[in-house]
Amino acid sequence: MKSIILKTASNYLLPLLLLFSLFILLRGHYLPGGGFVGGLIASIAFVLHAFANGLQTTKHLLRIHPGFLMPIGLSVAFLAGISPMFLSGLPFMTGIWFPEPISVVGMIGSALFFDIGVYLVVIGISLTIIFTITESK
Repeated sequence: MKSIILKTASNYLLPLLLLFSLFILLRGHYLPGGGFVGGLIASIAFVLHAFANGLQTTKHLLRIHPGFLMPIGLSVAFLAGISPMFLSGLPFMTGIWFPEPISVVGMIGSALFFDIGVYLVVIGISLTIIFTITESK
């Protein structure tokens, strides 16, 4: 699109939407939200930027191919799932928590790392699909 309003607004909305997606990611292990919803919000931020500024500009902003985020996210989620087996001898996907809370984030445990993995997978999948469809036109 060649709208100066959309182009200017998307430049301001991109960091705000990314910050909001991180907020949703971090509050997800206590309240509704988490990695999936946060990843969708981050993807929407990049898609909005791509519509306003062009696909090549957004790809240059990302610096890596979004498909590369999928194996990283799957690895983080898998490691979060098997970590209770090796650290505490508990079954797969059992939540383990650090004893002391962190001031802004709260309690940190394996569920947060699983959500981070889901966050990266959702961003990778959605941006890969949308960028591929956009390039094929």
